[in-house]
Amino acid sequence: MTLGVREAKRAGTTGAGGGGPVDAAPDGLRASTRGRLVLRRFLRSRSAVFGLVTIAALYVLAFVGPLLAPWDHTQQDYSAFLRPPSTSHWFGTTQIGEDVFAQTMRGLQKSLTIGLLVGLLSTLVAAVVGAVAGYFGGWVDRVLMWLVDLLLVLPSFLVVAIASPAFRGHSWVLFALLLAAFGWMLTARIVRGMTLTLREREFVRAARFMGQPSWHIIARHILPNMASLLIIDATLNVGTAVLAETGLSYFGFGVQPPDVSLGTLIASGSRSALTFPWLFLFAGGFLTLAVLCVNLVGDGLRAAIDPSAARGTARVRGARRARRFLRRAGAA
Repeated sequence: MTLGVREAKRAGTTGAGGGGPVDAAPDGLRASTRGRLVLRRFLRSRSAVFGLVTIAALYVLAFVGPLLAPWDHTQQDYSAFLRPPSTSHWFGTTQIGEDVFAQTMRGLQKSLTIGLLVGLLSTLVAAVVGAVAGYFGGWVDRVLMWLVDLLLVLPSFLVVAIASPAFRGHSWVLFALLLAAFGWMLTARIVRGMTLTLREREFVRAARFMGQPSWHIIARHILPNMASLLIIDATLNVGTAVLAETGLSYFGFGVQPPDVSLGTLIASGSRSALTFPWLFLFAGGFLTLAVLCVNLVGDGLRAAIDPSAARGTARVRGARRARRFLRRAGAA
């Protein structure tokens, strides 16, 4: 019994360290052992933990802050126009007396929620489309890959700009769905390639010979072996979606008035960035901090799930430092 546990642990460690698909169907012991290993490696990275804690704090602040603020994001203080930060208006006021803190918290809510929703949806669509295309092959693969190629050549920014008037005044969820529709194609191609390899593995063949349905094989045996790729992709998609939402809202194609997001706040405050900096700096600062922390979490997850990639990156950096040192020594 002890020998079997040790072998399972060694197998789980090898699967996590290699970063590739596991050679057998993951049982409960192997999954829990690998999960603890990944968690331990992730917690060793101070930057990744800092990013995760900061994202959680930003999310809590975005929803709790408006409850503690004395002003709503739609209210106007007619006695305070373009006032700098003070005790009554923590982040100052706008040209028409709106509270910048309340608006920034509202914009942070929208940007983070849209980023999280788009990241999860795009990764889910990529996993399903790529796995189905790679597993079934034939005409299913050709049709799905034709759809992927078609969406890849379409200019997403132009499509969103043209479709923007259609959902003006409607829910921002439509805007998030439109962003998610253009964020999954490259990952779907990667998932398809990995599925083509996994469907020939022994545990997938055994499940097929046992008469398990195709959707069960994809959900229980193929996609779990890509968990590392999908988790990292979802994390990075959140940061990409936040930037995409901000950029589109900046040009007036995203979140529409009277609602606000970090992009609309940056767009309205950029003209006064030097004269009245509080109109621009708080929204821009929160945007920069959120995207930076999401990238830190993504790097931490990549290093925790695939430590060999992190070691390779460290070796490359070490070699670069050595070459710079030798170059300086030769010049001296």
